[in-house]
Amino acid sequence: MTAATTAPTAPKPRPAAAFRVAVVRFPGSNCDEDTCFALEHLGFGVRRVWHTDTDLKGSDAVVLPGGFSYGDYLRSGAMAALSPVMSEVARFAARGGPVLGICNGFQLLTEARLLPGALARNTGLHFVCRRAFVRVERADTPFTNAYRAGQVLALPVAHGEGRFVADVPTLERLEGEGRVVFRYATPAGEVTAEANPNGSLNAIAGVTNERGNVLGLMPHPERAVEALLGSEDGVGVFASLLSALAGAA
Repeated sequence: MTAATTAPTAPKPRPAAAFRVAVVRFPGSNCDEDTCFALEHLGFGVRRVWHTDTDLKGSDAVVLPGGFSYGDYLRSGAMAALSPVMSEVARFAARGGPVLGICNGFQLLTEARLLPGALARNTGLHFVCRRAFVRVERADTPFTNAYRAGQVLALPVAHGEGRFVADVPTLERLEGEGRVVFRYATPAGEVTAEANPNGSLNAIAGVTNERGNVLGLMPHPERAVEALLGSEDGVGVFASLLSALAGAA
């Protein structure tokens, strides 16, 4: 007589609330609560982390929100990059943890050397605050897997220093390695000078690091998560993160 065997059961997926995302607040952050709302809208557990903290409270992902950290004195993100919490963010990223920087968060990631390039004053030196269209260049990252490559998103932009710049070798490396994740485009997906709100080189709106776990983008997906806000196109960024974390769990 043989012992009865029990068929293995597939593990139950973890609910979104089981994943904790740290939203780091700096003096001058002003999109942190919008970001928390967007994450909670997707069901994440949110951990609000202050810039002087030295741990990320056991979080599974990190978001550096938009705003004007330290009043953008010196350069946007330059002072925030020296905050105590950034050492832990760098260690988290080095371990492969997903880190998303939005607008000022993108500027901060370049200042902290977690992403290449820099964000300079917009062409024309004007602050731009309007809706822009961006084309998804890659749909295989932890932040874009809910989209399809070539999809065009309508997302708000609001910045005075959003012109992505880099030297020629860096630009060639980014393009050659497929690290441009978002690019400004027309609603039809065409890359034109008119569709580029800040004069970014190669119309770059978002790039990732070599490993793909750190992303910076200038548009604000957290401001486009409900129809009431005029667009739900930003939901995919956070849904992608949830999918990536669930897949890794």
